[in-house]
Amino acid sequence: MTKKIKGSLFVKVFLITTVMLLCISLLVFGMLAWLMPQTYSNKLDTILDERTQNFISELEQVPFSNSGGLFDQFIANMEINSVQLYDSNGDLVPLPTVEFYNEWGVNIAQSETNSFGETVPVLSNNYYFSFADSNDRYMLIVYGAAEQIAELQQSFIRIFPLILLIVLVAALVVSWLYSRMITKPVLEISRISEKMSDLQLDWTVDEQRTDELGTLGKSLNRLSHNLSIALSDLQDANRKLEADIEHEKEMEQARTNFFSAVSHELKTPVTIIKGQLEGMLLGIGAYKDREKYLTRSLEIANTLETMVQEILTISRLETAGTDFKKDHLDCIQIIKSYLSETEDLIAGKDLQIHLDVPPSALITGNKMLMEKVFTNLIGNAIKYSPQRASICISVYTKHGQIEFSVENTGAHIPEDSIPKLFDAFYRVEQSRSRKTGGSGLGLYIVQEILHQHGSECTVCNTQAGVKFSFTI
Repeated sequence: MTKKIKGSLFVKVFLITTVMLLCISLLVFGMLAWLMPQTYSNKLDTILDERTQNFISELEQVPFSNSGGLFDQFIANMEINSVQLYDSNGDLVPLPTVEFYNEWGVNIAQSETNSFGETVPVLSNNYYFSFADSNDRYMLIVYGAAEQIAELQQSFIRIFPLILLIVLVAALVVSWLYSRMITKPVLEISRISEKMSDLQLDWTVDEQRTDELGTLGKSLNRLSHNLSIALSDLQDANRKLEADIEHEKEMEQARTNFFSAVSHELKTPVTIIKGQLEGMLLGIGAYKDREKYLTRSLEIANTLETMVQEILTISRLETAGTDFKKDHLDCIQIIKSYLSETEDLIAGKDLQIHLDVPPSALITGNKMLMEKVFTNLIGNAIKYSPQRASICISVYTKHGQIEFSVENTGAHIPEDSIPKLFDAFYRVEQSRSRKTGGSGLGLYIVQEILHQHGSECTVCNTQAGVKFSFTI
């Protein structure tokens, strides 16, 4: 029970309020029970004094023998209980009255009993005066009736149980209503604080109140809204950070794989050149024909130089990012210029070139890098097309963008190789022959350049052959 009381704010406020109301009510009742008889007694005493003063004034104007009627009239008052008269020697003097003599003459009671047999207090005052026919000083003691005071005190005592019951019921009802009114918003805020500790922000506080608790509720609603926004921003930032970290890991793994492949790709031609040069220097077997193997070594060195240049291009792309110079370029001129440069190779393979391009098509990009994109894609189509094949090059302008595609016929790429075509050092020929394939970096460089320009190259097999395309 004690634990439940300590753990409940409502019970605490209810009990404290009930006890306070009971104490205040009983205190007020006690003060009334004490002050009202006292007030009434003082009033009676004042009235008794006024009447006695008037009576003394009248006695001083008549002789003792003629004062009986005045005494009869005075004693007949409701407020007067009894009177006593003493001479200057302190002896009791019989009153000069006939009507009340037997009742008040000698044995005058200073108290009486009420209908319940209880002793009723009386009020008394002493007054000194002289009759008109004598210079002797008399003392008059007047006793006032105080039965109403006793009855008032008894009334308070009789109604005390009823008043106590009414006060108790009223205290319980008022305490319950007061405790509920005070603790309800506090308990609501306590419940909300528990949700806040668990980062549950899908709640609102009733803002109808205009007091400090209502202000607190409005502040909590604003806090919830701001926390929700901040938490959402934090979660978005966290997701972005996780994505950036994951991307960085992928980039780091890609760099590791790239440099591993670079080391392998560079090692192979260097080993070949080294072996051929040693064979020629030592005059071993077929290596005695130096002209033949020097030519082969030069071809491998040229291939090695091309690979190094492509690796440097990749390095510049990664370090420069998008911070390179961009110009307005006419891609049609770039395409026609490259076709003009490769006329001998095209004629040697008897290739048919079909151009479906407008007179000009302007794009925005780095001139050197975009030239490499067009030359690599068109050069691959020329290189990997069989004899007397057709190559279709098309450029379309649509919604402010340029769509480029090149399709060579007579050859297809295995479907399982298509997703890997843009990986560094990947070749469709698993033998990695230098006669049938390049360094494996051309398409990788093309994709990286297009990524820097906000585009991407796609490849697919068609009925006639293979098609590469991108939009920029």
